[in-house]
Amino acid sequence: MFGKSPLRHTVRALRAIATNQVARLSPGMYVSLTGETGRGRDAASAQEVAGYFRTCFDDYAAKLGMSPEAFSIWLRDKRILEYGPGDVPAMGLLLLAHGARSVVCVDRFPLIRLSPENRAIIAAVLAGLDGELLQRAQAAFSVPGNIDSGFAPDRLRYAVRPNGLSGERGTADLIISRAVLEHVNDLPATFKDMSDALAPGGIAIHQVDLKSHGLHEANPLDFLTWPAWLWHFMYSHKGVPNRERPGAYRQAIAGTGLEILEMTPTALYPGEVVTAVQPHLPHRFRTERNDDLAWQGFWLRLRRRSDA
Repeated sequence: MFGKSPLRHTVRALRAIATNQVARLSPGMYVSLTGETGRGRDAASAQEVAGYFRTCFDDYAAKLGMSPEAFSIWLRDKRILEYGPGDVPAMGLLLLAHGARSVVCVDRFPLIRLSPENRAIIAAVLAGLDGELLQRAQAAFSVPGNIDSGFAPDRLRYAVRPNGLSGERGTADLIISRAVLEHVNDLPATFKDMSDALAPGGIAIHQVDLKSHGLHEANPLDFLTWPAWLWHFMYSHKGVPNRERPGAYRQAIAGTGLEILEMTPTALYPGEVVTAVQPHLPHRFRTERNDDLAWQGFWLRLRRRSDA
């Protein structure tokens, strides 16, 4: 492995394997112990988090080549599927406010909770709406306008599945995710699920974060140098990065009814970062193109072919 230090790596591996068993046997306990939100653990006010979700909304509009206003019109009566909404489905609430018919949120871990902090985030999202947008958002709750009543299941449904797959069939006009696909444990199955869930001509938009999520040491790519079998024992049940590179995404998509409309990097590592770690990479990563190894993340836009 990169920067070999057998003792340090052994201690890290043993600790990671132990906590991986906690995540396997009791996912809810693991989530509670780690304080995972799906957005990271940085402290932020309810208003800041609500602003983050509004930025995400604008980003999805831009990826469709639309202004936020045009996106709002396009959303009318659309059925949305969101992978990995995190602990508060504020994105789903915004989409419903802008006219979506329904939103299904699916996750591999039971993150969602109406904690005081998350109720404050939902209240901040509502405070940023008015007129018809606010009325539609308030109608998303079991008791209209009452956050504590929870979401009406015919408007916003949340499902926790061990593999994070929706199981939907032709029910989605738009599928979205943000910093989620790098955590899935089976990319081919996920894209197959996506293809099955989309109606013909439906669109999927994903932002993928290929960085280490804090699991590197000296080089931002050195988390790739751990052997696959050991990484599995350390992290397979925690939802940490699956370490797949762009080539694996292209390969997984190729066997589905999906076509790639856009796949563009969000940022690149300098060439010296890639060359420094390359000699230490396992075989599975040595076949990756250098420019793909340099990707820190990417936007992915897909369409389900009408003939699929």
